[in-house]
Amino acid sequence: MTPFEPAFVLPPAFDYAGVAVFALTGSLAAARDKHDIITFWFFAVVTGVGGGTLRDLLIGAPVFWIGDATYLALGLAAALIVWFLAPHLERAKALIWIDAVGLAVYAVIGAGKAISLGVDPYVSIAMGVLTACFGGVIRDVLAGQPSALLKREITISAALLSASGFVVLSAVGIEALWAGVVGALAGFGLRAGAIHYCWALPAFGEKRGQGKA
Repeated sequence: MTPFEPAFVLPPAFDYAGVAVFALTGSLAAARDKHDIITFWFFAVVTGVGGGTLRDLLIGAPVFWIGDATYLALGLAAALIVWFLAPHLERAKALIWIDAVGLAVYAVIGAGKAISLGVDPYVSIAMGVLTACFGGVIRDVLAGQPSALLKREITISAALLSASGFVVLSAVGIEALWAGVVGALAGFGLRAGAIHYCWALPAFGEKRGQGKA
């Protein structure tokens, strides 16, 4: 795999979109427990920036949201949207689908951020998976819910597909934006299939034919 130049970056709008989507899932988790609007905002922000914060700390980068209040505003916007529309979103089972979008997009964002700082491509893929998954872990802990990562669902694998697809396509010369779009769509497609068809990887000790898919 060819090395990347440190200047290799994704458009900022990609980062805002990923945070906004995860912020919505945080607010929806708060809505399920009937919290107040400030707690909605707290859940939104912590869920939205949690994965990226850990990524930046691990790779020694300035924490991305500290110098940009836009991320706090995105959390507030997500909180207000859910505050007024939560019943409709719950009926549409929006949390699981919004989470799937956030997982795919944020995996690409995490990998792209790591690559832009000269991190090894393989480690960058790992950073993409961590970025995509850790915010959801924080959300589930705050909400007192079992983490989706501990369920028999394809979640980490979808984030891995998004991040690795982005890195591989970028390595062969595809423009960052299009590599990100294709990677995110691939990861979302896998996660969507897992949601709709109950796909799951074989579990340890499981006999053939006993799994979900």
